Amino acid sequence: MSSELRIDTPVGPAGVTVVGAGERGTLVLGHGAGGLRWTADVTAAAAAAVTAGWTAVLLDQPWRLAGRSVASPPKTLDVAWCAALADAVLAELPRPLVVGGRSAGARVACRTAQHTGAAAVIAVSFPLHPPGEPGQSRSAELAEPVAHGIPVDVIQGDKDPFGTPAEVAAAVPGLRRLVTVRGAHPLEREAAAVASATVAALKALPG
Repeated sequence: MSSELRIDTPVGPAGVTVVGAGERGTLVLGHGAGGLRWTADVTAAAAAAVTAGWTAVLLDQPWRLAGRSVASPPKTLDVAWCAALADAVLAELPRPLVVGGRSAGARVACRTAQHTGAAAVIAVSFPLHPPGEPGQSRSAELAEPVAHGIPVDVIQGDKDPFGTPAEVAAAVPGLRRLVTVRGAHPLEREAAAVASATVAALKALPG
């Protein structure tokens, strides 16, 4: 069972797909910065969460809903994300709330976790740095929820040019779990592994 709706935000309407109606909690996932479709790793994670008794939400940023090919700046993404999660429809979904996403979506989830009341973060293919430019680290974004006591699970490809699991572990101590899967930055071929790690992260929540 799924339902689709639009939610008005200060930077344009966001698209929301609610999947399932589990009472154990709600998992909200965001997409990356490229393409206009949901990738298999994210949809597999959502489906696995539903099977585990959770409600899953796929949140389309306004830029993608508008059909644009270039993602909005980070601050704009954060505004849309926070506004959508504060909307009455999503606010009434079961708690606890777990946020996450892949790549750029993982960055948004980390930056805003404290403000959305998230109980945990699941980051898939977190882009620690641009390929070949480790000096431009985004470790502060990944470390932000950790600093506020919010558990963070990272699911990372072993050959990710945006940051290998070893680089992630060295850059951000205190992650609850760092799961290494085969692959580079796209993890569609490892969707089952991403789904399994997502369920493990949900089960690790207290209560």
